Amino acid sequence: MAEIPARLRPMVDEVRGAVESDRTVAVQGRSTGRLLAHEITGRVPDVTVRAPGGVIDFQPDEMIVRCGAGTDLDDLRAVLAERGQRVDLPGSGTVGGAVARGWSDVHRLGRGPVRDAVLEALVVDHRGRLVRAGGPTVKNVTGFDLVRVMVGALGTLGFFGEFVLRTRPRPLDARWFVIDDVDRRRVDELQRRLFRPSSLLWDGSRLWVHLEGHPLDIDEATTSLGARPSDLPALPSYRWSMTPNDALEAVVASHGVAEVGVGVVHRDRPDPSRPIPAVDVHRRLDAEFNPRHLLNPHIVRFGDRAASHA
Repeated sequence: MAEIPARLRPMVDEVRGAVESDRTVAVQGRSTGRLLAHEITGRVPDVTVRAPGGVIDFQPDEMIVRCGAGTDLDDLRAVLAERGQRVDLPGSGTVGGAVARGWSDVHRLGRGPVRDAVLEALVVDHRGRLVRAGGPTVKNVTGFDLVRVMVGALGTLGFFGEFVLRTRPRPLDARWFVIDDVDRRRVDELQRRLFRPSSLLWDGSRLWVHLEGHPLDIDEATTSLGARPSDLPALPSYRWSMTPNDALEAVVASHGVAEVGVGVVHRDRPDPSRPIPAVDVHRRLDAEFNPRHLLNPHIVRFGDRAASHA
């Protein structure tokens, strides 16, 4: 167990009081409330707690920031922007909500998944204990990486109280472009040719490209490729996870938009026939970290989910 900072004491005490009296408890944020229908059971928790907010320590030279899980994402972004940095957490709401949701956006190719932004987390577990997962440096993990298990678990395996996040430099420029008449072979060629694009989206004939960096480098790359300025395309509501190659083949076989190099396909309908990866592992995690199902009872638990997150 970790030593409990004074700023986390109220949250820890509330969770401990609830679970010791066998009451269900949920963590309240902003973005975690906006969930897909298949993630909500309809159960109402007995107790609701909030994580503290605010930036605690920002070290621009080390490119790390410590903040409460209840910190508003826009507030965090404003603090980091003053020193020319950013954190790769998409969306709005709180930092804890973004990590608990674990929903990576279309820039995963260049920026990595949400879990890569989290170096350390202080988590309140199902017994009301404070647990430290990870460490405040980039090269800190040996053995089992508990942080990665909890990202995307929607608070069912523990409640985030505080984070150490990895920051990155803000690019001087960032722009979307589109290239027309791109077939499957051309996708592979362009993926090899482009230098670290943050996103490549392909619908079977058009390739949308998002480049970040120096404006002159972006101009040179797009001119040589015959790309024209564009916006992020409107994407279908559902997304399926598969291997990067299978994602491209799925777009060839039927309609959709693939995140090239990532293995995500956006479609206008769900695919309930697709199996959930590692269901037994998910159920064992749930049994270990939330055995009485007291944490976030309104959320569908790992092993029972109808869809997996990319």
